[in-house]
Amino acid sequence: MSQDINRLTVDGVVPLIATVDVGTTSSRAILFNRLGQEVSKHQIEYSTTASKEKYGASGKRRPSFDRNPDDPIFTAEGIAIKETKYVEIEDLKQPDPTLRFPRPGWVECKPINILENVEECLAKAFSFVWSVNEQRQQDGLPPYRVHAMGIANMRETTIVWSKETGLPVVDYGIVWNDTRNAGIVAEMKKNTPKEKQERLQEKIGLPLYSTYFSCSKLRWLLDNEPAVQKSYGEGDLMFGTVDTWLIYHLTHNHAFISDVTNASRTGFMNLDTLDYDDELLSYWGIDKTKINLPRITSSAEYFGDFKVPEVTKSWMDPSDWDILEKLSNRGPPIPVQGCLGDQSSSLVGQLAFKPGAAKCTYGTGCFLLFNTGSKKLISKHGALTTFGYWFPHLEGDDKNSPHFALEGSVAVAGAVVQWLRDNLRLIPKAEDVGPLACRVPDSGGVVFVPAFSGLFAPYWDADARATIMGMSQHTTASHIARAAVEGVCFQARAILSAMSADALGEGKRDKEFLNEMEDDSEEKSALSTLAVDGGMSKSDEVMQIQADILGPCTKVRRSPTSECTALGAAIAAEMGFKDPKDRIMWKDLKDVKKWVFYNGIPKGEAVPAELMPNLKLFVSDSDDAERRHKRRLWDIAVRRTRGWMAAVYPPNSNVNEGFQTDGLAVESPAVQPENSPFIPPKHENLEREMHRKELRKQRNALKV
Repeated sequence: MSQDINRLTVDGVVPLIATVDVGTTSSRAILFNRLGQEVSKHQIEYSTTASKEKYGASGKRRPSFDRNPDDPIFTAEGIAIKETKYVEIEDLKQPDPTLRFPRPGWVECKPINILENVEECLAKAFSFVWSVNEQRQQDGLPPYRVHAMGIANMRETTIVWSKETGLPVVDYGIVWNDTRNAGIVAEMKKNTPKEKQERLQEKIGLPLYSTYFSCSKLRWLLDNEPAVQKSYGEGDLMFGTVDTWLIYHLTHNHAFISDVTNASRTGFMNLDTLDYDDELLSYWGIDKTKINLPRITSSAEYFGDFKVPEVTKSWMDPSDWDILEKLSNRGPPIPVQGCLGDQSSSLVGQLAFKPGAAKCTYGTGCFLLFNTGSKKLISKHGALTTFGYWFPHLEGDDKNSPHFALEGSVAVAGAVVQWLRDNLRLIPKAEDVGPLACRVPDSGGVVFVPAFSGLFAPYWDADARATIMGMSQHTTASHIARAAVEGVCFQARAILSAMSADALGEGKRDKEFLNEMEDDSEEKSALSTLAVDGGMSKSDEVMQIQADILGPCTKVRRSPTSECTALGAAIAAEMGFKDPKDRIMWKDLKDVKKWVFYNGIPKGEAVPAELMPNLKLFVSDSDDAERRHKRRLWDIAVRRTRGWMAAVYPPNSNVNEGFQTDGLAVESPAVQPENSPFIPPKHENLEREMHRKELRKQRNALKV
């Protein structure tokens, strides 16, 4: 015990790094030690406008007002959580929830609520550490001390605020998955020549006509909100994503910045220049002389010292304010110097630093990132080009240059587990899906393509719909559960195969890039290991199925920490120190791996049993012939799934022209951009209307 404490002690204290992690449905603050362990943590799950409904339909995320305090709620990943001392659920009766859904397809967040939640999480996390320090000092143990802070955040979510007041110009931000801007992007595509489309997409590496990214969200605000138009005209408007909003308010100098992993998701940044592109701004009708845009920075550099913002004092609990005010006046101050978008932060937190390393986060959907190092690859197979991280203070050009990544996503992962639980009622808890699936050795010939809202990369088919094929009287709940899990894993494999093809294709043209991927100084060869985190990764059974589907050449590695996204921001904060002597937790990325994965034991030395790395590796046990047979079945099922909605509602059909619903005119869906992974299927409203028509027919038949 004393030996372990000595290994973690530096200059008489145990150094920690504070991380703020703001997701779509929750905020948390975590204090990490150099082993990547959570010393203190506080989390707040958001309330939503759906929370205010007394009676919810199946699938509502929140329960009703008369919820038993001991009953759990379910996270976006379908994991049951209960309120504890360290996990807080926003008051379901509060008049101003953090998330709201004012119309179908619209998702808004309250920027002030997010800031308050972050401050409360920080106050609670620090308060716990201070109380522990009192006992540690009585026991003669070195105290904990935070020496840096990092930020991880959901990307693309768009917030505008006043430079004069620091408060939002409108009381909401547009969340990344909001689709109110579908009409804007459809119109932009319609009026843009193909050659220009290709040129602009080459600059940003993203689907140009997607509702997902910030550019069209800002355009919508300027077109539809008079207050935003007025502030823009006066030169008072400040634009940013969640990282910019938080760092602006949590630093003493109101640092107005956005790191490359976030700025590259706005649609305004040129991947080559690492700066705003005049042509891109002009294309979206943004006059940069009228709007304040954050300075684009690296992911790890000094932004400012932590300071609690005065604008929130009147809304905060006095005890929380006192704690944060003490931190603000502490000497030496706490530097805020790490910033990463959530998926990039997860890549770093998984220690996937080597070109060729890949990670998969299993949430409601799956997000996969493939590290391509300093090489900017434009995918030929539908993946996005984005930034992994940029740590400029590290030694070596291969370490301190911006690192790119290919990104792909699976629409449905944890959501299919929720569907099995809530719609089919096959399982009482999401965690039960693995044991149920493993009651049978295989799916019994059943193939489940979980395309509830179309297929993302690499298929890009918004007209696909979920199907379960190959059922017989032999089929049981276990076969269906296993087929559902396999459906998620097969889609992850398809994306990884596409990314690997992009990388190997580049490797044929650039031998240096291929050698960089195959160099085993820090990681093994390209795609030899898939690092995993998120809800479904907690199931040993599910991860073994994933390994079996990937085959013997790729191992599945589960991190020793479940909070990889937050850990990534902590690593960025430590790498933000320019002088290596100030990096008292980890000197470089290799040192991070030594401490987080191997408890500080140098490579080659015997590791004591009590310090064995808390890693879990899953290796394929599948037979080659059996694996190829399953892949062939999957490919056949996908082919038969594709184009379903186009067959049901042919393009020349007039079903979408002027239809009525319950006496009210319904707006026909906007023409959606092709091959966009982030725009809702164009037939979604039609499906809903056809369902309503069928119900009306049934009611009329009953009346007769």
